[in-house]
Amino acid sequence: MEQAIAAIRFDPTLPPWLLAALALLCVLALAPAIWRRATGAVWRALAFAALLLWLAGPRLVQETRETLPDTALLVIDQTASMQVGDRARITEQARAALEDQGVKLPDLAWRTVTVPEQGSEGTRLFTAIDRALADIPRSRLAGIVAITDGQVHDIPANPPPAPLHVLIPAAGEETDRHLRIVEAPGYGLVGKSVTLKVEVEDLGVAHPEPAARLTIRRDGEPPRVESVPIGAVHSIEIPIARAGPTVVDMQAEALPGEVSTQNNRAVVTINGVRDRLRVLLVSGEPNPGERTWRRLLKADPSVDLVHFTILRPPDKDDLTPLNELALIAFPVRELFQTKISEFDLIILDRFQNRGILPPTYLRNIADYVRNGGALLMEAGPEYAGPLSLASTALGPVLPALPSGEDGISVGAFRPLVTALGQRHPVTAGLPGWQQGRAPAWGDWYRAIRPGQVNGQTLMTGPGDQPLLVLEREGRGRAAMLLSDQIWLWSRGHEGGGPQAELLRRIAHWLMQQPELEENALTARVANGHLVVSRRTTDDAPAPKLTITDPDGHTRQVDMVAQGPGQAAATLDAAEPGVWVANDGQRSAYAASGAANPLELEDLRATATKLAPLAHASGGSVRFIADGLPELRRTEPGREASGSSWIGLRRNHDHLVTGVEELPLLPGWAALPLLLALALMAWRQEGK
Repeated sequence: MEQAIAAIRFDPTLPPWLLAALALLCVLALAPAIWRRATGAVWRALAFAALLLWLAGPRLVQETRETLPDTALLVIDQTASMQVGDRARITEQARAALEDQGVKLPDLAWRTVTVPEQGSEGTRLFTAIDRALADIPRSRLAGIVAITDGQVHDIPANPPPAPLHVLIPAAGEETDRHLRIVEAPGYGLVGKSVTLKVEVEDLGVAHPEPAARLTIRRDGEPPRVESVPIGAVHSIEIPIARAGPTVVDMQAEALPGEVSTQNNRAVVTINGVRDRLRVLLVSGEPNPGERTWRRLLKADPSVDLVHFTILRPPDKDDLTPLNELALIAFPVRELFQTKISEFDLIILDRFQNRGILPPTYLRNIADYVRNGGALLMEAGPEYAGPLSLASTALGPVLPALPSGEDGISVGAFRPLVTALGQRHPVTAGLPGWQQGRAPAWGDWYRAIRPGQVNGQTLMTGPGDQPLLVLEREGRGRAAMLLSDQIWLWSRGHEGGGPQAELLRRIAHWLMQQPELEENALTARVANGHLVVSRRTTDDAPAPKLTITDPDGHTRQVDMVAQGPGQAAATLDAAEPGVWVANDGQRSAYAASGAANPLELEDLRATATKLAPLAHASGGSVRFIADGLPELRRTEPGREASGSSWIGLRRNHDHLVTGVEELPLLPGWAALPLLLALALMAWRQEGK
């Protein structure tokens, strides 16, 4: 819109200081006449005034101006806390109403920006405002209207350059209870307990309760309840019963009248790890394979190895005096009775029943396995002979029993992975193995033919006879390698083979490491998605998964085959808490932390944080659940808000499109005027 503005301006022909000096001289010249009340003093004063006015160069200036519209900024908070209750609905209604009002205001342009979810950075409201103001001239900024819950995490020290009006989509100040994790270890030792430190805070409550009930669940076990003091750090002991992740879900009881219970819950994942593994390796006699075992176990810094080799059996009598033998007596009682339960794994390498271990101690080994222990046995020719351990009290827990003294196969053969082994994590994907091709590893030359197999056969030897057999016995596990030739792979014979990887997997399966479980259901949350993996050794198609979200709602999900015995499913898991996946036989738990923990620390709608900044800018803060204020235009320097309205400043910014100037006292008119006034003064004074 264009408009014409007229104004008087001065364009002096002399410098201002000289013009001021001349005016002073005129006053001094007039002073005696005024003092004496001379009759021509008035005309003389008019002459001096006309002279000074002419020298000041008065002009009538008429400008044609184009009025520039002001810009109002509407900021919409769309972070996670704005989804609580009816805030999103109230915000959308307020947005539509404000934009409708803004269109009707003259010379005002609306610009709407949103504050998106920022991950772990909280609500960056003023970052979004600064970004929007980058291309808005400050001389045309009418004001900023922000619709937010007041939980802002980048409040600046200085107010914005225009009135800031904060509209909060609530009915008034709210209350909230927050469960805060003060300290949570990332891992714990199996068989020990870890300490979690938490604090329950009541926000916006004048007189908080002294304590709150806290419900604690661990991996879906029956919950336990503890009383936690409000506003004080509380310690919780969590036992770590197994290796792998332990999911701990804690939920504080609801505070009466609180805005949301979403931040009453906290989830912690603690990875259970074993302490230094204690392994007992007993070699029945010196053999090339014992170095392979020793090198493998000593290479792992987390393994404490106790290794004994039977160099001189008790029945050997060469008349050497005992005090001249440079041998350590085998501590049978200490190892197999007193401290047997302290070992995580017992390895019997070509061990035979030559009276070194009495039947009672062999029975102790069998009980050790049944009670949760791990036994790995490498069998050589001695296992098929009369001194075989299969005929002792240890026999019932062994995965395979020999067929007799003639059950020894001699000749080159290459170990093969069975169809079951291709699904089992101990042998699946071994380096050098490809389905349908000969394995790229070297030959072995001796194996024991079993007469009875009690466990699962993962690898076969000559004549398709079982070579590697695994068995679950009671709460423990046992594995048997029916050959003493694996050391050939460690020596690189015919290219060698994956002996280190195979033995590592066998040992970890025996010690019940979760990643080596052959029938397992696992779940994890990554990048906002729940990933469920299922591994099994059977050929049955994967069943539907039942997924339970943190709020207790369930749904059915199909799994997609990923390979032999493997299937997986992926779905969105944005909601924080514990997710449960069940395939009808097993359950898996996964913890989803809050995507924006800073955003969810305080879910109250509050005016306390932004009120000082808004008032310093000339704006206001108000709750709008019960009504939206009216928009008005205000003049600079005037109040920008009232009881039922908020103001947007009218800046009067403009663009000059044309200028016309007219001298008010040109030289051709000034000279006759000066002469006339001087003549009148002379005439009056001459009377």
